[in-house]
Amino acid sequence: MKSMGRKEAKRWFISGRVQGVGFRYFVQKRAAELGLQGWARNLADGRVEVYAVGAPKKLSDLAASLHAGPAFSDVRSVEEHEEEVRQSSGFHVM
Repeated sequence: MKSMGRKEAKRWFISGRVQGVGFRYFVQKRAAELGLQGWARNLADGRVEVYAVGAPKKLSDLAASLHAGPAFSDVRSVEEHEEEVRQSSGFHVM
């Protein structure tokens, strides 16, 4: 079996109009297209938190999508952090 290469993990905190506009489902769809594992959830302060594991290039592609967001969102800032790789299956909305 061929190695899938190096995996990294990132966590993002996205601010702006990102709740109630389908942002988490937008992230879930994009992450699935990229073959990433992880999750997206709303935070009480109005931000969305995203954790994803995968190849560095795929994480970079997801980050670009987070800056754009879905049609009705208004992304004001995206804070990115390096994270520890944790085992996960699929990408989930929490």
